[in-house]
Amino acid sequence: MNTVAFVGMTHLGLVSATAVAAKGFPTLCFDPDWTLIERLQLHDLPVSEPGLNDLVARNGDAQRFTANPTDLRAADVLYIAPDVPTDAHGQSDLSGIHAMIEGILPHLGPQAVLVVLCQVPPGFTRQVPVPHDRLYYQVETLVFGRAVERAMEPERYIIGCADPLAPLAPAYRELLGAFGCPLLPMRYESAELAKISINMCLVASISVANTMAELCEHVGADWSEIAPSLKLDRRIGQYSYLAPGLGIAGGNLERDLATVMRLGEAHGTNTGVVAAQIANSTHRKGWAARMVRTLGLDAATLAVWGLAYKENTHSVKNSPSLATLRAIPEANIKAHDPQVPSEAVTVALDRVDTPLAALPGAQALLILTPWPEYRDITLTEIAGGLAGTTVIDPYRVLDPAQAHATGLNHITLGVGHA
Repeated sequence: MNTVAFVGMTHLGLVSATAVAAKGFPTLCFDPDWTLIERLQLHDLPVSEPGLNDLVARNGDAQRFTANPTDLRAADVLYIAPDVPTDAHGQSDLSGIHAMIEGILPHLGPQAVLVVLCQVPPGFTRQVPVPHDRLYYQVETLVFGRAVERAMEPERYIIGCADPLAPLAPAYRELLGAFGCPLLPMRYESAELAKISINMCLVASISVANTMAELCEHVGADWSEIAPSLKLDRRIGQYSYLAPGLGIAGGNLERDLATVMRLGEAHGTNTGVVAAQIANSTHRKGWAARMVRTLGLDAATLAVWGLAYKENTHSVKNSPSLATLRAIPEANIKAHDPQVPSEAVTVALDRVDTPLAALPGAQALLILTPWPEYRDITLTEIAGGLAGTTVIDPYRVLDPAQAHATGLNHITLGVGHA
């Protein structure tokens, strides 16, 4: 089998390399940070993903970690795969990607294929100084918390090429063929924009769910009754994002909205719908804080479960939970999260080791990240631990009917409240 290398051992590169090694390809995992590589050699992984630790352990010698760039000369296919950092305004910092490409090009074999895997704006790949018959852009669609599953069983591969009608380089074709999914070759710029288009559709679904769920709250409807009817509509589909939440978070979707806004401004294209989606997300992100203030609890002791922007990740990028806590600065917060490191939290709070330890003395419980382990805590334990009776549960972690039967005032998204 051909040897495959991945450059950049952040979330994207590590998960993608692990999936390739699991298919039997000798896989080099390169990062210039020796300290990081030493951690990886000990299987001390810097990211948290269900199933990732076990898969790395099973890969054994098929997956090798190195900080020596000369090792890359053995690669037949080489991926540029670090995560691209974004700022609070959705602007990507591509300086690290440029520096990484410049640093590894002297070690690219004369017949090796270079694949840009990290997300870049339209026009980026074509400017990379590698012969175009050996240069590709591959769209990544990993999802935090489900990244291993999606890396091992991709729905399709979207491939940016200089000439979409030309055959793929043999080594690259062999690698992609091992995953048994459809291949969609297209020009570089189309592939680069395809990733943004996917995220735009996700944003549209999120915005629809949030908007209509809020109407449900005011007219006495229940969004959970409506969503199944949409999933049976072939024009929408059973896999659509139809669960209401606290706006858009994580950084990736926000980046693509900002990109479309900038492109529209540059080309005189109306992007009012995108501005509306951003405004909708900002409004919805304040839902939990508005509930706290409406109930007169903005200066009370509150238990908070979850600080990450979503379950199964340690990331707090644009976290609705932290946004909620910043909006109620007078509250006394006792918080639990199973993954978020303490240094990532910039809000004043008392961190506790278990979910139940946050409850004593609290007038209300806010479940702001739907971690699976929170579903295993009984309603009797919650009712017995809380000083008050209010549970603000936007993601419906708890069963509303059972919560009310236990004497809790359960408040969730998309349901009219008496």
